[in-house]
Amino acid sequence: MKRRSILAALSAGAALVLLSGCSQGGPTFHGVDVTGADYGKGFALTDHTGAPRTLADYRGKVVTLFFGFTHCPDVCPTSLATMHQAMTLLGPDAERVQVLFVTLDPARDTTTLLADYVPRFDPSFVGLRGDAATTAAVAKDYKVFFQKVEGTTPDSYTLDHSAGTFVHDAQGRLRLFIRHGETPQHIADDLKALLAQG
Repeated sequence: MKRRSILAALSAGAALVLLSGCSQGGPTFHGVDVTGADYGKGFALTDHTGAPRTLADYRGKVVTLFFGFTHCPDVCPTSLATMHQAMTLLGPDAERVQVLFVTLDPARDTTTLLADYVPRFDPSFVGLRGDAATTAAVAKDYKVFFQKVEGTTPDSYTLDHSAGTFVHDAQGRLRLFIRHGETPQHIADDLKALLAQG
């Protein structure tokens, strides 16, 4: 990720810390506790099988949401691989967690491409996409920064984007922001803490 996107990610993380509504007497998380946040209310997108999906479709499961794009050279594949490791550490509890990958690049990330890319990290992972306007609206609702960086050809562009994973509890409430670079064990610990709350 370029310097400006790293700065944007750090700024977003700092803002999330300031906005966090840490509940007294609740579990202590490794990630940023954003319980009570007034953003990240949900989405209406299409999954990599072509089916319409909303956050409510996953009610009863802890849901993790990462925004990225399939042409991302480092941050996105690293984040998905780390989440796979965390799911492995969860053991049977992983069945009660749904990992979602939302593309910020719908122009290139077709349903077919997402169907090939996302499940390679874990067969249970789901890729989501919308048109450009829907993508921008969902990213804005989750306070995700992204911008196109032109390449040498029209199709060789990349995206600068903030990195991190949002976590909703089984009731659909936004609870955590997991910073990029967090360890699989810490992520698994946080997911277990949310699962224990039902």
